[in-house]
Amino acid sequence: MRKRHISALNREFQTNLGIILSTDNLDSAEMEGMTFYIAEGKVMAMEMEKEPFLTLKGILKHPPIKRYVVVDEGAVPFLYNGADVMSPGIVDADPGIKEGDAVWVKEITHGRPLVVGVALISGPEMVESIKGKAVKTIHYLNDDIWNLEV
Repeated sequence: MRKRHISALNREFQTNLGIILSTDNLDSAEMEGMTFYIAEGKVMAMEMEKEPFLTLKGILKHPPIKRYVVVDEGAVPFLYNGADVMSPGIVDADPGIKEGDAVWVKEITHGRPLVVGVALISGPEMVESIKGKAVKTIHYLNDDIWNLEV
């Protein structure tokens, strides 16, 4: 990718996630209608809801400070299997999250990322709600995106 495209991508990451990818070498690839961004042989980001968002490997390398959802330990086994995130398991969320935003989900104890998905309700609603789905899972540990080889 050209430096101006990488700069534009980084501006979006800065605004939406509070991070900048620390790479000048970024490639893009399309697969099954999705665009992926690759650095150092790893899929670091993808287009999601028409905006770039980090994959779980990207989150591990460049931990965001925005658009997070925190779940309790009881939710973790379900999320490992690709389940959507239910409101009762959520203990905290970025108050800036709006319905339709791309978000990342981490577990409460160590802050490890578990899921990337789309917010079905706002951040404050996620924390307050006691029933229903809060995040539609798009990408989770050991799914096809996690296992993409470049």
